[in-house]
Amino acid sequence: MNRLAGIALLLCLSPVVSASSYQLQVWAGQQLLTRLQLQDQERWCLIWNHSVAGFPVQDCFQLRQGQWMLDSSHQPDFAAGLGHSEGRGQLLSDGEGGYLIRDMNVPIHNNHLVLRIGSMAVNHRFYYRDQLISLSQLAAGERVDIRLIKDGRLNNNN
Repeated sequence: MNRLAGIALLLCLSPVVSASSYQLQVWAGQQLLTRLQLQDQERWCLIWNHSVAGFPVQDCFQLRQGQWMLDSSHQPDFAAGLGHSEGRGQLLSDGEGGYLIRDMNVPIHNNHLVLRIGSMAVNHRFYYRDQLISLSQLAAGERVDIRLIKDGRLNNNN
């Protein structure tokens, strides 16, 4: 297992404790690109290669009682646009010169995130249930809407 997969596994492991079902849907305009089935307390990560430094950055999320939460971040360096904000999680060493920020507890407003997907050099991707899903392969250069919805509401008009 490579270092990134090991860190992702450490940050993303959690028991699934509820039968409540949700979907994280990724839309480019009216086109549904992908969706992740999620259970309450489940974790997943968004990973991308820093556009200047080139190293992978990883933000991990958790579904908590229907709320999408930023839970942790792994940053190999505090390069442009990265860093820790006082009062926003616990800053720890990753043991290899980088940083882990845990227990961030930052709600994603309206369970909705807008993201400009980078080229394959940036390679925005989800780490989800031991899989990597490349958003850059699906929509490089596109603006996407990422929405957490309760199962049954399967459209982008939420």
